[in-house]
Amino acid sequence: MTDPRHLLLWPVLAQIGLTFGLYVWLSVARLLAVRRGEVQFGCFEFGRDEPAPIARITRNLSNQFELPVIVFACVALLIAFDRVTWIDVSAAWLFFAGRVIHTGIQTLTDDVRLRGRVFVVNFLGCAILVAHLGLVALS
Repeated sequence: MTDPRHLLLWPVLAQIGLTFGLYVWLSVARLLAVRRGEVQFGCFEFGRDEPAPIARITRNLSNQFELPVIVFACVALLIAFDRVTWIDVSAAWLFFAGRVIHTGIQTLTDDVRLRGRVFVVNFLGCAILVAHLGLVALS
């Protein structure tokens, strides 16, 4: 049977891959917008005049450095304390799946309500990891 500590790394690596993919997508989207004459590179300095589709990608990329940071910390600590369970692995994959869906909704639509509902999936995965880490801290 595979060690759950190693399996817990895969959703983390997938999340990192999602973030890298967003960097590539954002770079290409910005370059194409400049080439089409929609904006000048200067508008990206503070993001004030970004076209809405690019602003959605920008905001989502920023989101990748919010809740995922907590997940990364929990994963690192659970591995360090050698307390990884199959529930942690499942929670991490739940978190990642929610992030992928959230990214799709945030970058491709303006449906803020749906995005909020999907965020609950991300939050639940993160909360399970935090709760387990809290139990580890109490033991």
